[in-house]
Amino acid sequence: MTTNNTDNVYEMKKMSPKEIRRYIKIGLSLLLVVIITILFFSSMFIVKEGEYKVVRQFGEVVRIEETPGLKFRIPLVQSITTLPNKKLVYDVNEREINTLDKKRMIIDNYAIWEITNPEQMIANARTEINAETRMGEFIFSVIRSELGAMNYEEIINDEGSTRGDLNKRITDRVNELLTRDEYGIQVDDVRIKRTDLPEENEQSIYNRMISERESQAQRYLSQGEAEKKRIIAQADRDVKEMLSKANAEAEQIRAEGEAEAAEMYNESFSRDPEFYQLYRTLESYKETIDGETTIIIPQGSPYADILLGYFE
Repeated sequence: MTTNNTDNVYEMKKMSPKEIRRYIKIGLSLLLVVIITILFFSSMFIVKEGEYKVVRQFGEVVRIEETPGLKFRIPLVQSITTLPNKKLVYDVNEREINTLDKKRMIIDNYAIWEITNPEQMIANARTEINAETRMGEFIFSVIRSELGAMNYEEIINDEGSTRGDLNKRITDRVNELLTRDEYGIQVDDVRIKRTDLPEENEQSIYNRMISERESQAQRYLSQGEAEKKRIIAQADRDVKEMLSKANAEAEQIRAEGEAEAAEMYNESFSRDPEFYQLYRTLESYKETIDGETTIIIPQGSPYADILLGYFE
């Protein structure tokens, strides 16, 4: 390009056809490199821990990648859908049901679930939201059927309840329905976290429950009082039996001791009859003489001799 300094008029230098073709080739080569680079990077995708990558071609599932790492696809032809490969929590919307005894209840529950067959899930549920929706409908249907066959008191009263493992029965039945319709998902656990009464029924039910609890408490008190009296009576009988047995044993021991003592006395006294006679006399003094006793003893009697010291 040249410049005319006199009148500031610019004149373009003409290029030859050969130069034009060379520039076109360079431009096309650069464009091709850019396109190839874009296609190369767009063909790559990364599978992360805890997720499925579903590769679809013209809407059909061609493969499912679940191993973490770098993977490849055919750009512009194949698309990628990401699904969770882990345990999920679905909070089911609270709903109202009727019990067997025509009581209305509001049930609030949740479910732990996972995708076990992504291909089936996409084919029949299309999206994760649709799968959760169908699962929620099955859960409510099963809960309504199970609780509808029970009385209100059985549901809220754990003591004496006949419902058994209700959560497990609900879980098993929901999985049967999901398997039947091939949704490719599985429920690990269904839990009822809250059971409420409609506001208009709440107070009357509470009043009846309070009355029943008071009646039950009174029954427990009566049973406790009767048991207390029975225990006291039994303890008294046991004490009397023990005392009677102890007294009998004591009498037997005392009698045996007295018999043994008498035998020993007889043996001892038989060796010295005069000493025995003296001992018996002294023993009689203990029974007959005290501080107020007046004794008239004939002279020459054994008492007088002993008192006067006339014994040998």
